[in-house]
Amino acid sequence: MTVDLFVTCLNDALFPRTGIATVRLLERLGHTVRFNKEQTCCGQMHFNSGYRDQALSLIRRMVDIYRDSEVIITPSASCAAMVRCLYPDAAEQAGDTKLADAARDLATRIYELSEFLASKLGLDDVGAYFPHAVSYHPTCHSLRLLKIGDSPQRLLSKVKWLTLNELAFADQCCGFGGTFSIKNPETSTAMMQDKISNFDKTEAEFLCALDNSCLMHIGGGMSRQGSPERTIHIAEILASTEREPYR
Repeated sequence: MTVDLFVTCLNDALFPRTGIATVRLLERLGHTVRFNKEQTCCGQMHFNSGYRDQALSLIRRMVDIYRDSEVIITPSASCAAMVRCLYPDAAEQAGDTKLADAARDLATRIYELSEFLASKLGLDDVGAYFPHAVSYHPTCHSLRLLKIGDSPQRLLSKVKWLTLNELAFADQCCGFGGTFSIKNPETSTAMMQDKISNFDKTEAEFLCALDNSCLMHIGGGMSRQGSPERTIHIAEILASTEREPYR
């Protein structure tokens, strides 16, 4: 299958390893991955902050550049949720019925990475190898908008030599929330600290999630506290093999 990678602006700017891992994984599974260099931000930050005109401009761009794509894969539940769940609503609110129809069509073709593997392709075992203890943090958009369910856990449970340690209160927000962490820093920091404290109790080496935005927030707190544990995107775990292990 030929798939298009929507890497997201955060990954492109700050976490390129996630995009590289996604391509490695998909190609190992036999897919052809295309990368449209015209891609930019999905517009979620603008939309959530009330800048609807700027968001609509980015929505139109996304609809246009992926018009001919059969399947679009993104290593971000947050951005996938923006495209699938909020694009049609944003266009409807603006009174642009043509854009709303195009957005609904695009929404049927975009998948978060683990959702694509487990739900679309029906895969559990992708041939990964990761000999470490890992805890999984389900991000808010994956739970509440995409409703991905246990797809990530099913994939992680089949990774060779990986030990999956349960995270208490896993469904609670980490406190990032995009601009929420900027506008409400005290509350955001307290929520982050709760997440780190629960992770510490798992005695896992890595905290895994589907969104680098959440991992950036939690990982920043862990780093400032001098924690030896690390955060990691699920794509990097699933791309790791015995022949080419994660480093």
